This record gives sequence, structure tokens and C-alpha cells, in this order.
Amino acid sequence: MSAPAPSPLAIVDAEPLPRQEEVLTDAALAFVAELHRRFTPRRDELLARRAVRRAEIARTSTLDFLPETAAVRADDSWKVAPAPAALNDRRVEITGPTDRKMTINALNSGAKVWLADFEDASAPTWENVVLGQLNLIDAYERRIDFTDPRSGKSYALRPAEELATVVMRPRGWHLTERHLRVDGTPVPGALVDFGLYFFHNARRLLDLGKGPYFYLPKTESHLEARLWNDVFVFAQDYVGIPQGTVRATVLIETITAAYEMEEILYELRDHASGLNAGRWDYLFSIVKNFRDGGEKFVLPDRNAVTMTAPFMRAYTELLVRTCHKRGAHAIGGMAAFIPSRKDAEVNKVAFEKVKADKDREAGDGFDGSWVAHPDLVPIAMASFDAVLGDKPHQKDRLREDVSVAPGDLIAIDSLDARPTYEGLRNAVQVGIRYIEAWLRGLGAVAIFNLMEDAATAEISRSQIWQWINAGVVFEHAGTTVRATPELARTVAAEELAAIREEMGAEAFAAGHWQQAHDLLLKVALDEKYEDFLTLPAYEQLAG
Repeated sequence: MSAPAPSPLAIVDAEPLPRQEEVLTDAALAFVAELHRRFTPRRDELLARRAVRRAEIARTSTLDFLPETAAVRADDSWKVAPAPAALNDRRVEITGPTDRKMTINALNSGAKVWLADFEDASAPTWENVVLGQLNLIDAYERRIDFTDPRSGKSYALRPAEELATVVMRPRGWHLTERHLRVDGTPVPGALVDFGLYFFHNARRLLDLGKGPYFYLPKTESHLEARLWNDVFVFAQDYVGIPQGTVRATVLIETITAAYEMEEILYELRDHASGLNAGRWDYLFSIVKNFRDGGEKFVLPDRNAVTMTAPFMRAYTELLVRTCHKRGAHAIGGMAAFIPSRKDAEVNKVAFEKVKADKDREAGDGFDGSWVAHPDLVPIAMASFDAVLGDKPHQKDRLREDVSVAPGDLIAIDSLDARPTYEGLRNAVQVGIRYIEAWLRGLGAVAIFNLMEDAATAEISRSQIWQWINAGVVFEHAGTTVRATPELARTVAAEELAAIREEMGAEAFAAGHWQQAHDLLLKVALDEKYEDFLTLPAYEQLAG
């Protein structure tokens, strides 16, 4: 007797969306279902492996380059595939979610690349997941426009040759999509985002002279990169496009991945185009993995940890050297400043900081960098133009002067800064404000003139947790105050009252402020550290 056929992919508990049938076609959903059946079991094994590795770090309080992959690092003969023309010059990249207005503005921004984000800059409501895909299809078909209902301003695409190249970022391996199930099991969000985008756009992009290009987030090991590579190989065969058409840039935004940069490029070598240095998630990962490592792993205020901190400099310089040794692009970190329409002096100071940061990255050998706002594109462009000139990149700068020992990447105590009471208050302020917006379906949020995303909330709640559990003592108002759950609750209550005063009672009541306050305190104060804030938050996300 033959086995029953697997049940098809089912859409669960979702309100119908306008034009969803253009994205959720039977053929596209069949492809996503096939991805799920083939690759989710391996994804589950790799998530379990993360927990084992974390337990080992808790036991040893150290990390090292992998002895079992020493031969890969020692072999100078291999390189990643040459960059396609559309990804050869990446000197400025803009990031943002895939709502209709952002899609047009990012493509028009003058940046070389747009990171079209389904991950940290997008709250995963079903509407954002599906309509974000539709916006990208519409952009490629040049049938996208937008009129702001408040200002009446209209937005439309510039000529094709002026548009940024899209590099799409799916969700990380740890997240699931509750609205899509196969055989009763939710599909990983990564496979939903990748699958729908690839199925609808791979051939369309080739016809436009580009291709399906991806940013891979939250990668923790070369084995996770190997899984992505196998997904790419299968997907290209499935739709009948040449192997090597896909290109992937991996965010080195976890501390474990920093010890496996070469191995990650090796696993993806036929599909790799570069590595990126992601600051906030990287710091979050350090706290998460070394949270019980004692005082020497306690991070100071997040704004005190600049990219010039010794352990951060070791990370970025190793990234540049690794990429250029293997023929890959090295992409720098985010300039998150949002220009003020009211305060020219704030802008002047911030623009000078952005320029200094981008000058440093270009001088260190990076081939490009990120900005969060179109007004920053010319500043970053000038920094890289000054170094690159007419060259598309500087991969010929091999940085053989760089030598990074294993301990350099986790020398947190090499930074001459301490946590402060104001740092605790800022973590609470930003955490509540970001989570409230996320619960309303917004993933990229301007807070205190900075564009914040989910990584911001992760580092904020992780620092509160770490400082309390490490018994950090702050100087405050002429005395000393110990970080305790009670102190965090007091600060959070004061912040909630300040927001109510700032907004007025009616606007406050219409938001998710109490819910955001409670969720921040839960993940910051629970004895058990939650691996990702977005996991319990997703349970509370409507839509």
C-alpha cells in the first residue's frame, strides 16, 4: 500500500489581503512547501546545535577558531565566485522595510544597493510579509507609485539605470511563519520570505540584467551557511535557472560566526558575494553568549561601544582581510542617524560623525557601507569616492598587516567604559518605544533621531538583563545605585508616565504602551534569558 501524499501548504488564520492571489499562487506555495519538507528538518537540527554550543560557551567562557576546519582556512587556492555586474560596485547601500513608500524612495535614493528588509526592519505581520513581496514585484514591473495621504506628495520610480540593485533579506532561521503550515507544522519564516521572492522574481530579475540577491541574517555557523547553499542549489534547479545565479551576502552579526568567516564564505563560495559587519546584533550576540561569563564580559552603554573599540576593531579588520583574501566584498556598518527637519545644529554634528565613520571604513578597506536615510547617501558616497575613485571596490587591498588572535574578538574588558544610570534609562526608553511600534506592525522606527530596528531592542533588553545579573553599580545623583529588577521597574514606570504626559491620555490609550512596557520587563527581568525577544513578541503581534 503506498504512503499517503503529503498535504498541501495551508494558509492559516489570515484575513484576505488585496491582490494576495498574485503572491500566494498555487505554484509559489507548492515551491515553499517543497522547501519546507526538504530543509526544515536540517534547520531544526541546527537550531538545537546552537543551544549545545551556547552551553559550551557558558562552561568555558571562551571561543576559538575551529580546529576541524583549519584546512579550509589554510588553503589559499579557493575564492568566491566573481561578482555579477549589478553587485560589483556596492559603495553605498540603503536599508529599510518593503512598504510601498520605502520601496520607491530606496530604489530612487542614489545608493548602489537597497537592502529590502523582511527581517529586523519589518514587523512580521501577515500584511507586511505578503504585501512587501507584492511591492517588489510591482517595482520590477514598474507599476508602483505612492501618494502620501497626509501630505499629498506623490512618489514614482526614476529611470531603470538610476535605481539601486535590490538585495533582499529574509527572516532568520529561528523565526516561524504562523500563517503557513505544511502537514500541520509552521514553515520557517526564512523559507517563506526566500521562497516567495525567489519563485516570483528570479527569472524576472535575470531579464532585467540582475539576479536574485540575498542578505542572510543571524547566521551562527558555517553549517547554517551550508544549509542556505543547499537551498540555493535546489531552488535554481527547481525554476530552471543556471547554478550560481543566486548571490548571498552574509551578515557577520553573531560572535560565533566571527570565528567562522572563512568557512562561511567557503560553504557559499559559488553563491557568495560578501560579508557585512552588523553592530547591534553583534553586541547582542556577545551578551547572549557570554551573559554568565562574569564582569569582564559586561558591556558598557551601547552608545559607548563604537566601532573603534578594540574588540570591535579586531572584528571589522578581520572581516575585511577575510573577504579580500577570498575575493568577496566587505560591507561596513550602519549609519542610523535620521536628519532633523527642525534642528540644523543636530544635523551638523551628526553628519560630521557619519562622515568620520564612513571615512574610517573606506580607509580600512571596506568596499561599501550602510545608511538608513536617503540624506546620508551623498555623505557616505563621498567617503568611498575619495578612496575608490573610479574603481568599483578595493578588494586588491589584502590587509595582510591584520593579525587577530582568538581572544581579541572577545576582549570586552579592553574598552575603557562602564555602564551608567543614563545608559539604563536609555535602554528602557528605546526598548519601550521600539516594542510599542513593532506591536503596531512597524519594524523600522525613528527614535531620538536614530533609525532603530529589532536589533536595537535586543541589545537594550539584553543589557538591562546583563547589568542586573552582574550586579552592576551605577553612579547616580551623587550616590551609588545597584542595578536590580526594582530599579528597572521604577525607571520603566517613570518612562511610561513620561510618554503618557508627552502624548496625551487619548493617544496613549490608543497605542500599545502598557503592553510594550510589560513585554520589555518580562524579557529583561526573567531569570531565564529569552534567546530572541521577537519570539514572545510574535505571540502578541496582531495580524
